[in-house]
Formats: sequence, C-alpha cells, structure tokens
Amino acid sequence: MITTLNAITPVFLIIATGYLLFKTRIVDETVWSAIEHLCFYLLLPFLIIRTLSRANLGSVPVVDFMTVLIVAILGMSVLLILIQAIIWKRFPQSGPSFSSVFQGATRFHGFVAIAVIGPLYGDVGVTLAALALAIMVPLLNVISVIVLSIYGHSDTRPAIAAVAIKIATNPLIIACIAGLILNWSGMPDILFETIDIIGAGGLGLALLTVGAGMDFGRAAQHKMLLTIGVLTRLIGMPAIVIAMSWLVGLDGVARTVAIIAGAVPTAASAYVMARKMGGNAELMSSIVTFQVIVAFFTLPMFIYIAEQL
Repeated sequence: MITTLNAITPVFLIIATGYLLFKTRIVDETVWSAIEHLCFYLLLPFLIIRTLSRANLGSVPVVDFMTVLIVAILGMSVLLILIQAIIWKRFPQSGPSFSSVFQGATRFHGFVAIAVIGPLYGDVGVTLAALALAIMVPLLNVISVIVLSIYGHSDTRPAIAAVAIKIATNPLIIACIAGLILNWSGMPDILFETIDIIGAGGLGLALLTVGAGMDFGRAAQHKMLLTIGVLTRLIGMPAIVIAMSWLVGLDGVARTVAIIAGAVPTAASAYVMARKMGGNAELMSSIVTFQVIVAFFTLPMFIYIAEQL
C-alpha cells in the first residue's frame, strides 16, 4: 500500500501544482491551451509509440483484456440508460444533465492512468495502458456522441462520417497503430531514442493541464448529480471491471491495469464535448474536478484490492 501511495501521490501533487499555477495566473490561460494541445498531439502519442514499439506483446493477454474493458463499458452504459429510464422519472433532471453524468461515469483519463501505471508496473503496465487507450477511446467517443445526440440540447448533430473521421484521426489511436506497426517491423535505435526523449516530457505537462482545468465554483448547484457522477465512475466502474475480470479469468498485472483504467477520473475532454454538443457543461466541469479529488482516496483502495485478489 505504501508503494502505491508513493507512486500516486506525485501524480496528484503535480495536478495540484497545475491548479495553483492557473489560479495565480503565473501561467497565462492561453498558454494552458497550447500545452494541452502539445501533449495531446505530440508528447503523449510519442510516449505510446515508444512503449508499444518494443513491447513484448506475446506476454500480454490481449483478448481477455479487451473483453473485460469492452463489456465493462457497455455494461455501465446500459446500467445508466436503465437508471435514466426508471429512476430519472421520479427525480426529474434534464437530458443534458444526464448526458454529463453518463460521460462522467464511462469515460476515462488516459493521462492520469499512464502516470499512475508507469511507476508501479513499468513498461508492461504502460503497454497495457496504451492498449486500453486503443480499445476505450474509439468506443467511448462513439457512445458519448450517440448519447449527446439523443439527450443533449443542441442544433448541431454530427454526421456519422464526421464522427468516424474524428476517431480515425485521434492522435492517441494513430500512435497505438504506429507503435504496433513498428513493433512488428522494428525501429532503428536512433529513432527510438528521439521518440523516447520527446515522449518523456509528456506526462508531467499533461498532469499540470489536468489541474489547470479544475473548477470548484459551480459544484454547489449540482450536488445530487455531482455525487452520482463521481460515485458511478470511481466506485461503480472499477467494481464492474473486477466482476468482469473474475468472469473472464483475467489476472495479474493485466487485471490491475484494467481496474486502474476503470478507477481513474473521467476525461477532461468530456467538458469540451458537453459544451459543443448541448450537454450540461457546468455539471460536467464539476464532475471532472471532484473526480480528480476523490480519486486520490479511491484509486489506492482499488489498486490494493486488485493486488490482493
């Protein structure tokens, strides 16, 4: 447990530093946007390419790992739709609010996941985390767009082709494909070292941007929905992953990484999607913020549980 806390605490201290830098305006708001853009389109993709290009994929239970994550995501999605259809009627809330709770419960923050998994499980863990990105990012983008199209209030409804293009051009997905191709074909040492140096700078900057995006000001307006959005993600999702791992027979580091992928906060990009597609952006911002805080306590608990199973 001490090892886990020692690995996780720096992640949240960096997030807190990002928040303080943003609030004190030491780093201007426009700079944060540029940093996030650089991390998303260059630094983190290079980290993924570096990891996958020389990973021993034969030692990774890819099929079982994929099955656990996909079924967990679909299971949580169905559960939330049922809750909306049954319970939501007794406690009426708007469609946009439901879409934000849905995103908060199902999506995951790849930056935080990789930052936690790397120090604990090394290259094997990061390889699995990269595979989790390759599995979850396309699936969650499609599901989130569908839910926002149904429940969000927006005049803009993305065409299927536009959604497909967005997923196909996602730099994290492209990085996963490139890494797998280079794993098969081989990569020259000089190119590997170049990518390694660039990718190494990604995690710290990415975590600073997570902190800079936190907003405490609007949380009091959505107490009940905020609580649901936090607990379904940080307690419900990892619980579903644990159940699926038991059913499928997934164990070891692969099971632990899958549980971490389920237990990390939701993606910060969920706020952007909520704002652009008619979701409740204020609620989404609050869910993202408080999930980061609560995850400091729940994530070590689920890592401990995963390692004791």
